[in-house]
Amino acid sequence: MLNWDDLKFVLETARHGGTSGAARALGVNHATVARRITSAEEALGTRLFDRLASGYVPTEAGLEAVRTAEAMSDLERGLDRQIAARDTTISGPLKVTASELIIERVLAPIVAEFVTAYPEIELSLTATNDTLNLARREADVAIRFAKSPPDTLVGRRLFELRGAVYANHDLVDRDQGGTTPLDWVRFAHWPGPPAEIKAMRPNLNTRLTVDDMSAAIGAARAGIGATRMACFLGDTDPQLARVPGLPLFTQAPLWILTHADLRRVPRVRAFSEFAAARLKALQPLFEGKSP
Repeated sequence: MLNWDDLKFVLETARHGGTSGAARALGVNHATVARRITSAEEALGTRLFDRLASGYVPTEAGLEAVRTAEAMSDLERGLDRQIAARDTTISGPLKVTASELIIERVLAPIVAEFVTAYPEIELSLTATNDTLNLARREADVAIRFAKSPPDTLVGRRLFELRGAVYANHDLVDRDQGGTTPLDWVRFAHWPGPPAEIKAMRPNLNTRLTVDDMSAAIGAARAGIGATRMACFLGDTDPQLARVPGLPLFTQAPLWILTHADLRRVPRVRAFSEFAAARLKALQPLFEGKSP
């Protein structure tokens, strides 16, 4: 008889291409993963993986097993969400995710106020720029900047996010308002500064390329160059100032989201409404109206 729990090991091995990655994902050692795969193969009477030097490659039977395991995983998480939705008490675990910088600058005080107001809620906060899967209960509530959320999620669009160009105070003091080149810190995943900025300051001098907003902030603080960033970051940093004469630019709006199955769970509603009210009070900061 197949032990259905063995399919979890088959699924994670296929996802990670080997037993080592599956072991890390499942919190066991790789020998346990290999043993559970062998157990599944013996129960099914067929080989599920080709063991190659490059890793574990699913056979045709293995792909069928992976599809079954994925379906079972989806059913399990669906049941988990439905059971959670029956909860009528404002208590229990709650997982919230948001980007690292929004937590650092504005969300941490809101969370501090919330855990004081709702001591029976066991809040965990995941600071990541990755998009966690709410359908898989990797998080219950997500605070995200997005043009439009996935159809499976519901929530509230709070306001537009705007950005500006910032530099440290010395660079701003030295800048001649367009008559001299402006040192610039660019992002690797963006082709360059916004067209409206380049039109006003065509003599930008790229001195550094970064792939992360924290790195850009550090570079701007150090005086390497000016860079664009969200107003809630630049206007709350005492080491930075806006470069005069340059326009604001619009970024993706801010949302508070949850899975449709969880929207009526009291602790989910409590946090979503609490955070939305506190963040709405900061709308001028996000829209660049309170430098």
